[in-house]
Amino acid sequence: WQDWIVAPAGYDAYICHGVCPTVLPDHLNATNHAQVQNLLHSVNRRLVPTPCCVPTELSAISMLYIDETGTVVLRTYKDMVVESCGCR
Repeated sequence: WQDWIVAPAGYDAYICHGVCPTVLPDHLNATNHAQVQNLLHSVNRRLVPTPCCVPTELSAISMLYIDETGTVVLRTYKDMVVESCGCR
């Protein structure tokens, strides 16, 4: 990282984790599909997995780096930081 990335010195990507409960309250940002999947999982646990906690909103970061020709480049990379999670 430090050999070719000028800035930032590092970054927090964050992660989404955890179990999606049987009842999906509003704050879990669940889709209608996740609600149906949860219902089907309660009927047949072997065939239908539970919804997963995944990123629902991501943001970009800007990076200053040295490319293969030695040129300093500023580039913005989309979808690099988790801003919110939900059951999907």
